[in-house]
Amino acid sequence: MTAMWKAEWVDPRSTALLVIDVQQGFVNQHSRGVIPAVVRLVQGWQAAGAPVVLSRFHNEPGSPYETITGWTRLRTPEEQALVADLIPFAARAAAIIDKPQASVFTPEGARTIREAGWTDLALCGIDTDACVYDTAVAAYQSGYRPWIVTDACASTGGIKYHEAALLLAARNLGVNQLVTSDTILTWIGGHQGEQL
Repeated sequence: MTAMWKAEWVDPRSTALLVIDVQQGFVNQHSRGVIPAVVRLVQGWQAAGAPVVLSRFHNEPGSPYETITGWTRLRTPEEQALVADLIPFAARAAAIIDKPQASVFTPEGARTIREAGWTDLALCGIDTDACVYDTAVAAYQSGYRPWIVTDACASTGGIKYHEAALLLAARNLGVNQLVTSDTILTWIGGHQGEQL
């Protein structure tokens, strides 16, 4: 029988909250409702003294998003700006990573995470089915433990894309890596874990 990790806590010194692309250009009728949950996570994380990383996606001219799919949004400073509710937290962020790709694991992002010594990464943001999922897979493949905070993620394409990404994450990363805000905020507060 293989051992399965069951977390009941995460160490605030080695667990970063990655707030992925909660930017003006990604806010629409499908994603807007997730902003309060993201803000609540950031508040809880910072209250625990744990690191918060914010990422911002920039769609560069000539990117695959433009040349292959014809998508040209997230080019203007207004679209690239963090949502107003997150701006007060930016000054205390451990890092702000600007990225031209879906995953936070750019050379700068990977170096930031590695040099900080983080082992676990709690992920929230927009889009569940793109930047959040791609970051979770990259984290997993790089040896980090990703936690997708399901109620603090959304897809601009709607609930079916959000749910599809969570289904893939459960299959490819493990169902135990999907958690709620309440659960992970309790864990970051210092409860003890166990090995099953």
